[in-house]
Amino acid sequence: MWNERESPLRIEKRFEFEQYSKISKFMGKIEKLCKERDIYPNISFGKNFVSLSIFVDSKEISIKENDFSAEIDKFYLED
Repeated sequence: MWNERESPLRIEKRFEFEQYSKISKFMGKIEKLCKERDIYPNISFGKNFVSLSIFVDSKEISIKENDFSAEIDKFYLED
């Protein structure tokens, strides 16, 4: 589940991985999706995690951000 935060408005999620090699594959899929959807989240990662924050310019989370986050969830579940 993505967490909604305020000030500034955004949705966030942390993804856990057992192997660093899976992080690289996951990040590659995110990169492609970012270019397709023109959404560029803040990303941080470490040895066993990737954290994403999708900042929103409007006053509410739109379908665009929800669809984007759902696609990322699919990538995670595929591995």
